[in-house]
Amino acid sequence: MAAFARYIGIDYSGAETPTASLKGLRAYIAEGAAPPVEVLPPPSPRKYWTRRGIAEWLVERLAEDAPTLVGIDHGFSFPLRYFETHHLLPDWPAFLDDFQRHWPTDEDHTYVDFVRDGAVGKGAARAGNSRWRRLTEARAGSAKSVFHFDVQGQVAKSTHAGIPWLRFIRQRLGSRAYFWPFDGWGIPAGRSVIAEVYPALWSRSFAKEGRTGDQHDAFSIVAWLSLADRQGSLAAFLDPDLLPEERAMAQVEGWILGVPGPAMATKGVGA
Repeated sequence: MAAFARYIGIDYSGAETPTASLKGLRAYIAEGAAPPVEVLPPPSPRKYWTRRGIAEWLVERLAEDAPTLVGIDHGFSFPLRYFETHHLLPDWPAFLDDFQRHWPTDEDHTYVDFVRDGAVGKGAARAGNSRWRRLTEARAGSAKSVFHFDVQGQVAKSTHAGIPWLRFIRQRLGSRAYFWPFDGWGIPAGRSVIAEVYPALWSRSFAKEGRTGDQHDAFSIVAWLSLADRQGSLAAFLDPDLLPEERAMAQVEGWILGVPGPAMATKGVGA
């Protein structure tokens, strides 16, 4: 039996400002076993979703009485090296607050690059190194560091733009939203879950069928989540076979849903 009634995939974008209409920001949804369909933003002068609009829409959806699994394509946290370098407690909720104070990329008229350049915020006091990688990025193989800016396929900009909106969702929903694995590896039945994903793990498994790259990434997130849940393999990915110290690390650094633990990777377990 499936653990979730609904699946949402967000292919994220860190471009421009939180209220800019972004062609690269796409959302797909599937109800139960139905195929994924694209969700368009409410009618407005803006043709595409904004980061603020997506966050507000997710708050509305997750407040509904339908257990939902949401996959978002950006980093949810930083490597332990970052916490150690900046003398921060290994505590994810505290990290969210500290990051937003230094990187206020959820504020109007604020580009990520404005903070990088020192025009806004205090980004220099919370900088990282592109050589720092989280354990889950190393295990995923091709996943780039959350600090590796200005390269093709970067996740750094979307991560620095998106983390304050995770905080926004958490503040609005409280316990209604379960952030995996920060809130624990064992998800209570009936809860809605938000997880970090990496669509490159799955996008080649599904026919593109005329979708743009951004559309297909969001589609692939939903298609894989739905299929894995209904086929019974999702539970193992939500509880990867990590060593105790790795599990503790991942509850600070985060984990990419779909990246297996060593034993699963050896066996080639998939959806």
